[in-house]
Amino acid sequence: MPDKAFIDTNIFVYIHSVTDKEKQNVARDVLNRYDCVISTQVTNELCNVFIKKFSMPAADIETVINAMEASCEVALLTLETTRNALDIQDRYGYSFYDALILAAALDSGCRYIISEDLQYGQLIDDKLTIINPFI
Repeated sequence: MPDKAFIDTNIFVYIHSVTDKEKQNVARDVLNRYDCVISTQVTNELCNVFIKKFSMPAADIETVINAMEASCEVALLTLETTRNALDIQDRYGYSFYDALILAAALDSGCRYIISEDLQYGQLIDDKLTIINPFI
C-alpha cells in the first residue's frame, strides 16, 4: 500500500495548468504515487485560484472538486485542528494557514505533505516530512 500523503493546493493548481506541462506531469504523478489526503481548506483555496486566476466557471470547478473527493480522503477541519495549527505556527514559524495545512496532515495520520511552498525536507513533530516534488 502506498504511503499516506497530504496534498497541498499548489499540486492541484499545477495539474490544471496549461502553461507548465513539466510541473503538470510531476503533479499528476504525485496523485498516483500516494494514498492522498486533502482538507476542506485545500478545496476552498483551489476554488479561489480557479475563480480569480483561471476565470473557471463554477460548474467546471465543481467537476474538479468531485474528482478530488473521489481520489482523495477529505479531512474536515475541526476546532482541535485549529488548536494544533496554532501550536505548529508558534513552534515552527509558519503562517497560520500553512500551519493549518500541516495540522490537518498530522491529524489525518499522513507520513508526508507534498507542497512546493513549505520547507523541503523538514520533519514536523517527528511524524510528517515535507516533500517538494519539483526539486
